[in-house]
Amino acid sequence: MIPTNYYLFDFMGFDSELSKDESLWKACMPTAVYERGGDVCIDVPFQKQLLANDMAADNDAARETHTLVLRQYTTKILRLFMDFARQGAAEELPTSEMLQFSDRVERMPLKAKFEDGVWKISTDDGVIRAVLNMREPKLDRWSTLQPDPQETLDLRLFPDGKREIRLAAYDHFSPPRYDALPMGFCKKDGKEERATISFEAKHDECFAGTGERFWKMDLSGQTLYLKNQDGQGVNNRRTYKNIPFYVSSRMYGAFYHTCAYGKLSLAGHSTRSVEFLSMQALLDVFLIGGDTMEEIVRGYRDLTGYPSMPPLWSFGVWMSRMTYFSADEVNEICDRMRREHYPCDVIHLDTGWFKTDWLCEWKFNEERFPNPKEFIGNLKKKGYRVSLWQLPYVAEDAEQIDEAKANDYIAPLTKKQAREGSNFSALDYAGTIDFTYDKATEWYKGLLRNLLEMGVVCIKTDFGENIHMDAKYKNMPAELLNNLYALLYQKAAYEVTKDVTGDGIVWARAAWAGCQRYPLHWGGDSCSSWDGMAGSLKGGLHFGLSGFAFWSHDVPGFHTLPNFMNSVVEDDVYVRWTQFGVFSSHIRYHGTNKREPWHYPAIAPIVKRWWRLRYMLIPYILRESEKATKGGSAIVQALVFHNPEDRVCWHIDDEYYFGDDILVAPVMNSENRRDVYLPKGTWRNLFTGEKTDGNRWIYDMEVALDDMPVYVREGAVLPIYAEPVDCTDEMDMSKVTEIVIDDNFKGIKF
Repeated sequence: MIPTNYYLFDFMGFDSELSKDESLWKACMPTAVYERGGDVCIDVPFQKQLLANDMAADNDAARETHTLVLRQYTTKILRLFMDFARQGAAEELPTSEMLQFSDRVERMPLKAKFEDGVWKISTDDGVIRAVLNMREPKLDRWSTLQPDPQETLDLRLFPDGKREIRLAAYDHFSPPRYDALPMGFCKKDGKEERATISFEAKHDECFAGTGERFWKMDLSGQTLYLKNQDGQGVNNRRTYKNIPFYVSSRMYGAFYHTCAYGKLSLAGHSTRSVEFLSMQALLDVFLIGGDTMEEIVRGYRDLTGYPSMPPLWSFGVWMSRMTYFSADEVNEICDRMRREHYPCDVIHLDTGWFKTDWLCEWKFNEERFPNPKEFIGNLKKKGYRVSLWQLPYVAEDAEQIDEAKANDYIAPLTKKQAREGSNFSALDYAGTIDFTYDKATEWYKGLLRNLLEMGVVCIKTDFGENIHMDAKYKNMPAELLNNLYALLYQKAAYEVTKDVTGDGIVWARAAWAGCQRYPLHWGGDSCSSWDGMAGSLKGGLHFGLSGFAFWSHDVPGFHTLPNFMNSVVEDDVYVRWTQFGVFSSHIRYHGTNKREPWHYPAIAPIVKRWWRLRYMLIPYILRESEKATKGGSAIVQALVFHNPEDRVCWHIDDEYYFGDDILVAPVMNSENRRDVYLPKGTWRNLFTGEKTDGNRWIYDMEVALDDMPVYVREGAVLPIYAEPVDCTDEMDMSKVTEIVIDDNFKGIKF
């Protein structure tokens, strides 16, 4: 729909001609500031506005006062909370499945003092954390409306005591024509329905994060819809993983604690403001300051949880396709990999291990997999672990459907849905497993437990971005559950896997805030093309700035074009994506047709070499992974993670750090050429040892198909495993050697 309104209404979702039952309420100058239990409370009156381009006050409506709560935490985090539906503030601020405070998060009591026409809010150490302007604005001859249209909530915030983050109090052309409100809320049919908060944005400010965003590195100018959905690729606005958290080049982060649908405009609707609209009449925002990106992301993890450490075997090669249909087929492939010394640790069975392809019943087809426990055990003896696909929906034809319906393990559908069927997906399932219901969660865990006790080591928690929206769930309305569903789903699978196997791991597609606690996630259904590879990397870079340490993608892309299932993957795409996969936290081959390297005979020897390099680097990957689970780093890191002050890095989305010490520049074209930017520092080519100073471009570099631009920091120490192995079971970590990157380093040979 083409916008028909000026100014704020388009962002807020109003149409002045069609919104007669809706109203917008704007924050005015506070009436009281007081201390309560270590918090500072600010009583803010809100005035109803006329739904017109000149957004004057509706003087026929009485003001409503709501309380803004400020709370400071030790980790340079300042929390702003306001619940419009409650008509006041609670002593205890809300918690949720998203929050998992670390031991570092401790409250710091706030004090408020009025002087020189402003309220100064500080901690006991005397550090100012907020300043509230209470002075009346000076009126000029244009300000004739009453009450004063310039009356506003003018609040400056300092979560780390240094950096100012100011509410967007004055983002307007003339006072009635607003592009953003510092705070506001909407009513529909007399009930509080949605809320907004805005912060000032600077003209040169850059933004990143917000989930697996398939866009350029700098997200400024974008307006994002925070609603999980099947991305159906990696080159569009849809995304499987929305995270209501961003980082700014001004060295702060903002986490919007909500699972409601939302809209986040990063200097997009107005270049002067970061605007957030929640489809729930509640605002709970954590502002995180820091001197480094690592410190800011760690602050976010302090609130929502740290990633756990995946098991050693998971860092080896995973082999899959859509799909293997029998034990004989799997055994033939696994035996050939061992015979020809393609190192591999995991074999994944996708949609075809059931009685009927795609009909998920959590049971092996007894004809094609006649003795699954023995089959899995024999693979384990050869060094292979087995991963299984499934999804969180129960089909009408599934063996478990009657049990699920009778016990409310799936949310009951409306009569209309039951008659017409669900159109939430191309796949018609009877209902969504209700993870808001503890008995349904335990039932689901039981289905997985049976498989895990056979020897399965990982469950692919596919889908979960969408739920049946017209169904009735036990403990949460569907519109709040949809985004949160991924967290509840993955938590259940992770917990039962860890309980049975001792290893905490899933292979997940959807995500919301908190899902980083349950690794690992992959990038969804990318196209086997250069644009699919580029889109995947963009998503991974933003994902790593959204609190997630571990991330993978389908090598060499999931589907093909023009034929979705059967077009041939080009040899160079296969090789270049393999190189990209080697330098990702995890590497899995998967797609709609054959992915085993011997089906690409011209390049199979090159692929085998790069797999060999992957296993050489596993000690380094383990070291960087352990570091990531304790701090704020990721395995795939955007250049801005280490160089937020470098304006060039804010516009590079086709290079990345692999851990803290290796710089990777994938080639993503058939010309075998690319430009490479080296950030500050001294770098050495990983394969030749050639030394190059950073803070410079290398233009039009020619890169042979069996080569890749990879650099390592001068002075770094790389632990590697030099002996060839067929799987991680053969690795003796006492044989790990350390390579010092100095003048004696002549490159890694593989």
